[in-house]
Amino acid sequence: MFNRLQVFLGPQRLQSLFLLFVVTGLLSLILNGVEADWVVGVQTALVLIFLIGAGILIGGRMDSYDRGRWAAILFPVVIAILIGVFVFPESLLLIMGMSFGWIVAGLFIFRARGPMEYQQAVKSLRKSEYADAVKAMDGLIKEEPDRPNHYRFRAEILRLWGKLDRARRDYEQMAKIDSQSAVAYNGLAEVNLQAGRFEAAQEAAYKAYELAPDEWVAAYNLGMIEDRLSEAALAVEHLQQALALKVPDIRHRLLIHFYLVRAYHRLGDESSASEQIEMLKKNRSGLGQWQVILENPQAQTLRAVLQADVDTIEHLLNEEMTIAELQ
Repeated sequence: MFNRLQVFLGPQRLQSLFLLFVVTGLLSLILNGVEADWVVGVQTALVLIFLIGAGILIGGRMDSYDRGRWAAILFPVVIAILIGVFVFPESLLLIMGMSFGWIVAGLFIFRARGPMEYQQAVKSLRKSEYADAVKAMDGLIKEEPDRPNHYRFRAEILRLWGKLDRARRDYEQMAKIDSQSAVAYNGLAEVNLQAGRFEAAQEAAYKAYELAPDEWVAAYNLGMIEDRLSEAALAVEHLQQALALKVPDIRHRLLIHFYLVRAYHRLGDESSASEQIEMLKKNRSGLGQWQVILENPQAQTLRAVLQADVDTIEHLLNEEMTIAELQ
């Protein structure tokens, strides 16, 4: 649960949320030792400050539809509690109870749409029935054309199917709906990379990196594209930034160290390249993970992008190739 929250928020937002919780919670605890009529009101205000701050931090990572949904649920609650604190303090407990009831009701009234279509698409995907999976999302997008996550899921299906141009159009539509979506630009960078359109991939990756400089995926994608373009100095900068942001899975760390080997070699820094070879060895188990993933029949598009890299890593680790032989 915590790892999912960390990935969703990113390190900076998660740290801000933690500090907000600590500060408001500590102040509220200190006030427990104060005997005055105003204490309950101030403590309630601290709770509201935390909720509003948390709403801003978390809501900023949601798409526009989900932000609107949660705003419709929580805004009346905040207003009701403020009225209770400053106008009817004797009824505050009753108001807070009613507010909790409204949240529960609001989750049903403003429920998230589309689970049935997603389930149908996933069932079709398991059978590699890509056309049926896309068709399920087509109907949902026709009903709800302003939800970027629908386009994202359909784009991921299209990428598995090998329909890269159609996937690219879906990511572009995501970016039109939400111009601040790093997810949309990351997807656009990846699909352009898979199509061999490296300059377009780099442009999209830079936009994603500008929007989400604290997310390792954006820095990683940018560094991988710069590796393809032989822009070694930039690749080192962004791949090292990705590592600094704590890449959670070993298979991506393995690729990052490999691209750093190649970048340092291109720069003539053989000492740093050798250091990265040692890091490759420490992350060797990631090689087996990639080999299993790439053997999957649905990994055809991914194989086109990564198979050569994975094979080269294997040769390096088995000492069947030297750094000097890297292309």
